[in-house]
Amino acid sequence: MEDTFQSYSLANDEELRGRVRLLGNLLGDVVRTQAGENVYRIVERLRKGYIQLRDEENRDKRQRLLQLISQLSEAELTHTIRAFTLYFQLVNIAEEVYHHRQRRLIAAEGSELWTGSFDHLAKLYKSRDVSLDELANIISRTSYIPVFTAHPTEAKRRVIMGLLEKLYLSTRNLDRPTEYLEQQEQVEKTLSRLIQTLWKTEEMRAERPEVRMEIANGLYYFEHTLFHAVPEMLHRMRKAFVRQYGDEVNELFMNSSPLIRFGSWTGGDRDGNPFVTPDVTRKAMALQQRTVLCEYMQHIDELIGELTHSRIFCLPSDAFEVSLERDEKICAGELLEETKRFPVEPYRRKLYLMNFRLRATLHQVNGRLNGTCDIGTASAVPYTNEKLFLDDLMIMRQSLIEHGDVAASNAGLRKLIMLVKSFGFYLAHLDIRQESAIHSAAVSEILTLAKVTDSYETASETERLEILGKALESGITINPKQLSEASRGVIEVFEVIAELRDTVSPQSIGQYVISMTHEASHIMEVVLLGSLYGLAGNDENGLFCHLEVSPLFETIDDLERSTKILDLLFKDRVYAELLKSGGHRQEVMLGYSDSAKDGGILSSSWNLYQVQQNIVELADSHGVQCRLFHGRGGTIGRGGGPTREAITSQPAGTLRGEIKFTEQGEVLYYKYSHTDTAVFELSMGVTGLLQANLHLVRDVPETNPEWPQVMRSLAQTGEQAFRHLTENTDGFLDYFYEATPVSEIALLNIGSRPARRTQGDRSKGSIRAIPWVFGWAQSRHTLPAWYGLGKALQAQAAKPDGIQQLQTMYREWPFFRAMLSNIQMAMFKADMQIARMYKEELCQESGTSDTIFEMICEEFELTLKMILAVTQQQQLIGDNPVLRLGLSRRNPYLDPLNAIQANLIGRYRQETDSENAWLQPLLRSINAIAAGMRNTG
Repeated sequence: MEDTFQSYSLANDEELRGRVRLLGNLLGDVVRTQAGENVYRIVERLRKGYIQLRDEENRDKRQRLLQLISQLSEAELTHTIRAFTLYFQLVNIAEEVYHHRQRRLIAAEGSELWTGSFDHLAKLYKSRDVSLDELANIISRTSYIPVFTAHPTEAKRRVIMGLLEKLYLSTRNLDRPTEYLEQQEQVEKTLSRLIQTLWKTEEMRAERPEVRMEIANGLYYFEHTLFHAVPEMLHRMRKAFVRQYGDEVNELFMNSSPLIRFGSWTGGDRDGNPFVTPDVTRKAMALQQRTVLCEYMQHIDELIGELTHSRIFCLPSDAFEVSLERDEKICAGELLEETKRFPVEPYRRKLYLMNFRLRATLHQVNGRLNGTCDIGTASAVPYTNEKLFLDDLMIMRQSLIEHGDVAASNAGLRKLIMLVKSFGFYLAHLDIRQESAIHSAAVSEILTLAKVTDSYETASETERLEILGKALESGITINPKQLSEASRGVIEVFEVIAELRDTVSPQSIGQYVISMTHEASHIMEVVLLGSLYGLAGNDENGLFCHLEVSPLFETIDDLERSTKILDLLFKDRVYAELLKSGGHRQEVMLGYSDSAKDGGILSSSWNLYQVQQNIVELADSHGVQCRLFHGRGGTIGRGGGPTREAITSQPAGTLRGEIKFTEQGEVLYYKYSHTDTAVFELSMGVTGLLQANLHLVRDVPETNPEWPQVMRSLAQTGEQAFRHLTENTDGFLDYFYEATPVSEIALLNIGSRPARRTQGDRSKGSIRAIPWVFGWAQSRHTLPAWYGLGKALQAQAAKPDGIQQLQTMYREWPFFRAMLSNIQMAMFKADMQIARMYKEELCQESGTSDTIFEMICEEFELTLKMILAVTQQQQLIGDNPVLRLGLSRRNPYLDPLNAIQANLIGRYRQETDSENAWLQPLLRSINAIAAGMRNTG
């Protein structure tokens, strides 16, 4: 059945084209008036010329356009790049507004809602005869946890995001019914003003952002969209299920555990980032707490004007009266002259006291932020945790229900309750991350200092586990001042964790993630470090652990060894007792980025699929409840792709109700910058999880046993091809550094974290996954997302009935279909003609670079041919015409930017002057292409 969103969007596409023309014309007027007629003519000549080349190749015309670019001055190039950058931003806004309008039209006309809507999901549940009790079981076990990270792929300044939000809202006003004369003209004037302001606002950061700026960027999405989007999304979900199951669903959702929570790595991720200090972590949590407390106070103020019930006309419950009396006693010494405010309006009185207590809590937070920690006379008043605040809200709601005000209980009060359940007093669970070798070095020094052993470094894995287990059971005491500076820095983090659990909330800290986990002892080492500050140890009740430690398996080798490592860990007597004290829960993080860089997309995808199955099966055998944490990037080469499809294509039965995944870089902006979009994206993810969670109450269809065998063969062939190119082809890394702007990307002021693990090292192992993918994307190779697939599919298709089997797998196996769909999207953004231009303009060894490029080009053509044969399509992403159309609109505008960038890289690399005039326009071109492709790393 055709998806209604696809059919509506295609049928009304002329409306979108008209909107893009309008915004393009307004931008053209701004360019002409602000940059001059000459710049406008340059932009138009490039725009029209490359559109014509898309329609029909003409080598002479292409050369003339390249010649024009080579003659442009630094100022002309800067203006031209900025014009195209703004165009892409306006197109993105026009499409976003248009797509939301189509969904509203579908709903307004009573049509069948799109796949991924809550209405579609609720009908699916009903068609599968899911009972109300079964629904309650699923909802109680469902937890959707996006984790915001500060990877260096988001280049937008907050001021730019604010202007784009105003442009988005003004563009949406074009669709409003006419309410007054000259309305359309007024909206267009507003758009023109905003575009001109954006033109005159510097989009580039003057300096590399500090971690505190990255924290502020993350908070932007909560303040501007998520506080509105989360309750709205939950409201839509509840109403959809009420339509299918009746009003009983209302209380089911109210009494369930939070369906959606957020995590954050910003201010907690130390791996490779020396700027994330213990003090930065403290401030990150204080800023998160301040943000969420201020939001709650605004809602309380609104409720004071909403719940105006008088004692004359209603009788609050006994529980409410007790809570009100308690608050009056708590606050009596502080309120003084205002002790009798709202004397006959009990709910307003209660809310006033609650707000007073919130202000006192905020006063404490500000004290920690300012370094004063002076909470003054408010020390007896603050809420000590979110549970006390939530209890007050729930008591108030029940009281309203008891005297017949159900509607009032389900308005603003319900919204606030939903917010508190999702965000607590901490906003997002702050994860801590550090690399395993850092812990091992600190533990070795600590064990020597504590006179436990001076041979830990040379001990075998079995011996290490025994040493660590005994140390945890007996406990160790050290003087931190006797440690080296590096080891003190390691253990201070655990002091901060203990402090935040005590002063903010036990839920404030999420996981302690260990990157590059190679051994079981790496997990036990973190537990031992935590024991120094009471986060683990041995008391009268036995071993305990308040830390949730997550091993991160990243490389192909580590993924393959992960079950062996976890099996050894789960069999360890001491660790088994520690798990028991925490409810037999274990989170395991899987890294998509490094595994894809290591062995290619096919090997990475298949290894991750198998590892998930094996880890969950192993955890089950040990009676451990396992949650998988997916370290996905923004692009296909780093595990990215549509969230719903990613969830529904997970191995059947592995989710166990919960999913946790990273949201990185530009993904945050594209998914959460506008409330409408955030509601839609969260809805798509949650419906995907709830659809996958049907396995909790229904049998899961078995995967055809032949398909994993085929996939194993595909992965082996694909990995061989990928490694042959990237590791065994002479000159390949030189080609990468010369034919892409990867070295220049490192100069962008878009992240606090260094681009390479080892500076000056050009090896594949040293380059981080983000710039690896970013560089290939900028030069339109997009190689990490597809290389090796062509040879793998060709080898399989050559077998008897091979192509038919692959076609069946694409139709019937969600994992295989999602993988090929994502690869198609990445290939559509590639362009071998543009990639050839980078090679010809920038590579120094023409013979070697020609050989490498031909290998890449041949594999691309083979992959294209084989994908179309397997998917039985005439063109890439033919099954998603709306996406294809949107990407097609951008390509002719990307082409001149790529030509400009290749020229600028050449000029920049040839310039010997330390004040290189070509750097700034080159960096602008990187931002522009990222905006056009809607991908970075």
